[in-house]
Amino acid sequence: MPERVITFRNGHRVTVLDEGTDDTGPYLRLRHELPTPGRQAGPHWHPVLTEAWTVQQGRLAFRVDGQEIAAGPGETVRAAARTVHEFRSEVPDTVLDHEIRPPLRHLEMFTLWSALDRAGATTRSGAPRNPLALALLWELQDGYLAGIPAGIQRVIFGGLAAFARRTGYARRWIGPADPN
Repeated sequence: MPERVITFRNGHRVTVLDEGTDDTGPYLRLRHELPTPGRQAGPHWHPVLTEAWTVQQGRLAFRVDGQEIAAGPGETVRAAARTVHEFRSEVPDTVLDHEIRPPLRHLEMFTLWSALDRAGATTRSGAPRNPLALALLWELQDGYLAGIPAGIQRVIFGGLAAFARRTGYARRWIGPADPN
């Protein structure tokens, strides 16, 4: 498989290591290179997918299901489906491997996020400036922000994402809509 690298303005690099299916189902394996310490993912949860992060270099701080977890080289942290999780890198030049099962649309999410970022359409913290772009990212993450009822998120973000597709805004960033 040819190497695929997604880059962000702050130097964050996401490299696709592998994707496929094994005895336990479909997966996506990514490597994140994080040059600057800071928040990488705020509190959120996924109804279906599980994630695992293995630190290759540096140090990460996680909160998974309310539990604080510090992880260094060789350590793996997991978040099961429906478990609220968040994490931050604590030292420069942190490298981690990230496994997503099933991958759903996570790779598309990173691709869109990078395109928005490189176009200057995100804030310094990486949040999209346009609510339509934020809704498209929300939809691709296949999950929910913690602390806001899922039904409200589906109505607001789901409605904005549908509007982004209907008006052609989504094509500007992610191409034609999937007919399925």
